[in-house]
Amino acid sequence: MRSLFSSLRGQGRFAPLFKFGVIGSLGFVWDNTVVYTLRPLIGLTAATLLAYFVAATLNWLLNRLWTFRGHGLHHHPFMQWLRFLWANSLGFFLNRGVVFSLFFLFPFCARHPVVALAAGTLAGLLSNFKLSQKLVFHDRKPSPPAGSASGQS
Repeated sequence: MRSLFSSLRGQGRFAPLFKFGVIGSLGFVWDNTVVYTLRPLIGLTAATLLAYFVAATLNWLLNRLWTFRGHGLHHHPFMQWLRFLWANSLGFFLNRGVVFSLFFLFPFCARHPVVALAAGTLAGLLSNFKLSQKLVFHDRKPSPPAGSASGQS
């Protein structure tokens, strides 16, 4: 029981995955909000694609501030955001692959996108966590651009 509470306070081995999951749950809410808001205006497909980028951006920001606080500080935020989107592209294809497959295979899911969006969120969760941890929020300093003067005159 004590290890559970220490994990929730940010200590412990599974705390980052737990935090990533909490933020992923918020991303699920943002994803649904954008899909249901924009669907009447731009259609289900476009709303679903745009919603992913809105949710991914908000997830990156909160993961930067909470889940991986203090990690990856050597990186410019814009470059880190781009790396987050790139690193999570596998999760994007898993997520949206499941979503669009369910839309296509089950008309119920096209009428009620929340079902497909939940399945897609779960499909991408673990790959997004591991890739974010290894490729985005790490403590390695970025290497200098090729051909830059490295302090030599």
